[in-house]
Amino acid sequence: MSDPAGKTLFIANRGEIAVRVNRAAKALGMRVVQAHSDADADMLAVRLADEAVSVGPPQATKSYLDIERVVEAAKASGADAVHPGYGFLSENAGFAQAVEDAGLIFVGPDANTIARMGDKVAAREAAAAAGVPITPGSDGRLEGMDAARAVADAIGFPLMVKAAAGGGGRGIRVANDLDELERLVPQAEAEARAAFGDGGLYIERLVPEARHVEVQILGDGTRAIHAYERECSLQRRRQKVWEEAPAACLTPEEREEVCAASVRLAEAVKYRGAGTLEYLFDAKERRFSFLEMNTRIQVEHPVTEAITGLDLVVEMIRVCFGEPLSKRQDEISHCGHAIEVRVNAEDPANDFMPFPGVTGAMHVPDGVRFDTMLYEGYAIPPFYDSLLGKLIVTGSTRVEAMDRLATTIAEMRLDGLKTTLPLHAALAKAPEVRADEFHTRWLENWLATNPLQNE
Repeated sequence: MSDPAGKTLFIANRGEIAVRVNRAAKALGMRVVQAHSDADADMLAVRLADEAVSVGPPQATKSYLDIERVVEAAKASGADAVHPGYGFLSENAGFAQAVEDAGLIFVGPDANTIARMGDKVAAREAAAAAGVPITPGSDGRLEGMDAARAVADAIGFPLMVKAAAGGGGRGIRVANDLDELERLVPQAEAEARAAFGDGGLYIERLVPEARHVEVQILGDGTRAIHAYERECSLQRRRQKVWEEAPAACLTPEEREEVCAASVRLAEAVKYRGAGTLEYLFDAKERRFSFLEMNTRIQVEHPVTEAITGLDLVVEMIRVCFGEPLSKRQDEISHCGHAIEVRVNAEDPANDFMPFPGVTGAMHVPDGVRFDTMLYEGYAIPPFYDSLLGKLIVTGSTRVEAMDRLATTIAEMRLDGLKTTLPLHAALAKAPEVRADEFHTRWLENWLATNPLQNE
């Protein structure tokens, strides 16, 4: 066990999550070294760091995703630990092992846990062994089309064909009948192999009009606790765009059930860090089914912080330095309602086309949280994800939080950019959203009949 104060943290990521980790590390009294590509030499996280180190050219495969480059840069900087953020190498077991082999602390779970829970089939098996409900599906990875047909015969259509590795909605297809299944399995396999280097697939029964609910977990490798759940059902192309906490669709008994199941699973896999257990919730049948585990910090973690008062990034750094969890379960409570919307550099009136540009004048109303990478005059590089930041608002009730979101967006200024804020302003006023009557496929259906216009 060691105190992180006075130690050096190497941040192996970029954008707003690098800024977020920087601030948590500084709160712990740590020195910060920021990795950056040549395209990111002037990003906000670099300006905030005590030291910055280039890890290569703009292409992520030659910089942020190059394990050897990143580990060598971390060692040369005199770092004690490496924080991977999310995305990039954050759930790469080989990277975690390389960091440990270099004598550094990986701020996250060990390589074995990442590998086990990163494989969706192995994660399903771990969930079932811990008594967590899973969706009916294939028993392990599919071994050819005959196996796929046998699963379809056993559980019926519609089915989801899913990649065993990776995430982010890639390698997923929905088959409504046998002809579609036979056509889509090779497509999903090819996409999964291209995206993740692993063409393995499995099949699950499709839950129609499911809600996406996830539970925030903290673990120290021995003991785990939860920090309640989030609602993440407003999605476009299987990417979350709006998250809130707590999930208004759950009863107190259902909340207790899914949170307790998540703790069991986290302890069963000896989880260390701040991770998330994701579930599909059938609101008609009132039934949960395990979806996957994200072993790293999530984009949407601020809504949990907003209702619990926890600093999840500080906590994960502490436990990865060997400290036990600082809280017992009975010391964690939640209050009020929080909503986070993802602010992307995209034009929602033009099919969400990416819109890199130069940031002009900025104004964010007082009393709200805006986790961002932006500053006035910053030129957004075109090489990476379009996420600019997350706007987080709170209220004593869900309706109050939505009203505050609408007011905040109306008052915000991000000159020089096109962003997804007009989408969120419209959603905050949509009757179905305000009534909590939506599901994971609702937003795409809504956008088809409610096109957004340029202001």
